[in-house]
Amino acid sequence: MRTSLSKIAVVLTLAMQLLAPVTGYGWGNEGHRMINRLAASNLSADVPLFLRSPDALDQIEYLGPEPDRWRSHAEAELSAAQAPEHFLDLELAEAFQPLPHRRLDFEAEVFSQGQRPEKIGLQPWETVEVWQRLKAALREYRRLSASKRVNEKDLVAVEQAAIFYAGWLGHYVGDGSQPLHTTKNYDGWVQKDNPNEFSTGRGIHLRFEGPFVAANLAPAEVARKMSTPTVLQGDIFESYLAYLRHSFTLVNTVYAFDKAGAFEKAGTPESRSFAIERLAAGASMLRDMIDTAWVESAKPAQDRN
Repeated sequence: MRTSLSKIAVVLTLAMQLLAPVTGYGWGNEGHRMINRLAASNLSADVPLFLRSPDALDQIEYLGPEPDRWRSHAEAELSAAQAPEHFLDLELAEAFQPLPHRRLDFEAEVFSQGQRPEKIGLQPWETVEVWQRLKAALREYRRLSASKRVNEKDLVAVEQAAIFYAGWLGHYVGDGSQPLHTTKNYDGWVQKDNPNEFSTGRGIHLRFEGPFVAANLAPAEVARKMSTPTVLQGDIFESYLAYLRHSFTLVNTVYAFDKAGAFEKAGTPESRSFAIERLAAGASMLRDMIDTAWVESAKPAQDRN
């Protein structure tokens, strides 16, 4: 009997380890799916129909949480390698201003200062790299569509690639609208300076983005708060950094709501409105980045240096 119980205990322990969530997810399953679907549902009419079709909307929505599905103990190397791509601790990153546009340049600079880039985060670099993948796929779609001798299978393949990149992109853009993905205080206040006596225990991250969002927020509410569509001008990296920095200004607001218990159960009208605004910001930015990728894809590819 003792042997049987021991075996059961081992099995249960392993199962719990495998199923245990990795901390630091952005918005949870429901929030990410909502952001992706709302963005894809509000793309410019100039964007090709294949990206706005019902099937594409379903695929892009499903892909919203995809990078979180890679954060499992079952794929330990993948989980460790891509975990920093979900956040940027701006308190630490600001020491490296101006932030270089290329990931490897940033990593080299961080290493030269005796620090580790995975402790600071790689969110904007991953986001812009995936956006550039989308832009490249749309450029190829333009080329194939204009060809008089196009292979229809190739056209379908590039459409699927673009749909995947758009959905993948949405995860990081969604993470960027969640203020706790921009700070070292991502799951409990860790700064010594804590004049507002914000919670230092873990759990705030999940309280804000998890069950509270899933139980209380509807897509129609979020859609009404989305901004007017805009094609992003200038440097996409700098535009995205500005988006992250705005999210960072709202970190104290999240902690203040949590301190007041405003993420418990139905919360308060103010905390629900705040969460709606943040989800709408993510959906709006994703829509604009996809629209911009389509516009930019009309430009010829530059030769490699």
